[in-house]
Amino acid sequence: MRTVRRLLYREVLGASGFVMLAFLGLFFFFDLVSELDDLGQRGYTIWKALLVCLLQVPGHVYELAPIAVLIGAIYALARLAQSSEFTILRTGGLGPGRALSLLTQLGVAFVLFTYVVGDFIAPWCDTRSTLVQSERKGGLSVTAGGAWLRDTQPQADGTHQFTINFAGATSKERIERVRIFEFGPRGQLLTRTTADSATIAPDGRWTLEGVRISTWTPDTTPTLAADRTLERSTWQSNLTQPVVAAAVLPLKTMSTPALYTYMVHLSENAQAAQRYEIQFWKKALYPFACLVMMGLALPFAYLHARSGGISLKVFGGVMLGISFVLLNNVSNHLGLLQNWTPWIAASVPSVVYLMLSLTAFGWLVRNR
Repeated sequence: MRTVRRLLYREVLGASGFVMLAFLGLFFFFDLVSELDDLGQRGYTIWKALLVCLLQVPGHVYELAPIAVLIGAIYALARLAQSSEFTILRTGGLGPGRALSLLTQLGVAFVLFTYVVGDFIAPWCDTRSTLVQSERKGGLSVTAGGAWLRDTQPQADGTHQFTINFAGATSKERIERVRIFEFGPRGQLLTRTTADSATIAPDGRWTLEGVRISTWTPDTTPTLAADRTLERSTWQSNLTQPVVAAAVLPLKTMSTPALYTYMVHLSENAQAAQRYEIQFWKKALYPFACLVMMGLALPFAYLHARSGGISLKVFGGVMLGISFVLLNNVSNHLGLLQNWTPWIAASVPSVVYLMLSLTAFGWLVRNR
């Protein structure tokens, strides 16, 4: 069995690695072409463009892993079936259950690999890539109305609510044109703080520069009581660097724990969190798509060579991979529009294709 395992794993790993390299080369070329348009802007050189493209490679590895596994496994198993090697293995005692078990073990290895790349390597590289790209744009891009955050802090007279808005960011820890509105326990406006910029420490302490603080009387009809200007001040907040970075950086730069932290923060402060809940479950479940793709590939080993050549089977694998990606994206958007339970919206594509693979595998084992 060790020899059989070594043969199957070598064939599948070799074919999947070749497919992955081919896709990565294609995506690297497309990324480089898109970056060439920005050469010369704010000192953006060809070396920085190459660096950005290289930093985007781990993200592509994470996104392409299920498709590469599917196409590589289909090619490897179809080639073994066409050359009758898989038939010999079946004659030698490789039953359907054992074949499924062997490929499941390899699929689990792909799941672990995808998880490590997607949660540790790709977010770090995508963050660095975004920061390098932001140099030519003069800062990180924020929506037209700026980014909005909320914070809640207990005070002597009750719980105070803070609404924070900033118009831009130069990095994930430095933001610009900041406005902080403080509301009392009864919802009355107490203070408005504006600052030219703010630097956020890892412990959540904000250092504000170019500060102007306006204070209102906590009456039924508030009136401006004081207005003072400071060169610098500090503000202790529950909004740490990861939370602020989540409001500025693209979703692809966030790991599963970071998504969970930001999702919980939004929920605790009565902000819409469904988009991040769906993204959290999608990212948490996405590595298991490799296991599903391995199950989809196994039935191709039981198709006789007369039912089609390797090229036709690989084409079928490509179509399956594309349909999985389409269903995955459609499910996420429908979940957001129809207010579906987030984990259901994220898991539907994998469950559908897993049932499809098991059904096809069972039918082929009984009839072929």
